[in-house]
Amino acid sequence: MALTENRDFKRLYASKKHAVTPFFVLYCKKNRLGFNRLGMTTGVKLGCAVKRNRIRRRLKELYRLHEEKFGASFDLVIVGRSRALFAPFAAMEAAFLDAARTVGLIAGSGKKEGRQ
Repeated sequence: MALTENRDFKRLYASKKHAVTPFFVLYCKKNRLGFNRLGMTTGVKLGCAVKRNRIRRRLKELYRLHEEKFGASFDLVIVGRSRALFAPFAAMEAAFLDAARTVGLIAGSGKKEGRQ
């Protein structure tokens, strides 16, 4: 399910859990719904609609690929940045996983993964 209400976006922007990467900013907050909700934004300054939609598609794919790793009951907002347009997908993926660990989306906070 997607976040669509402006008040939900504002609530997430005001939350303390966020992670900044060169490609996007990830905001996260717990919800009481039992499932995750995702919202995407890209500013008009990033370019024409084609460019903004390309950034959104790339960010949605990152979320889709790693959705099963996330805990349930989170609201997420991903704000795309201009570097996401032409960045290598592998670099964006690494940044996404790091940001998810930072805000606590991935259980275990990644400490066990590095020691295996």
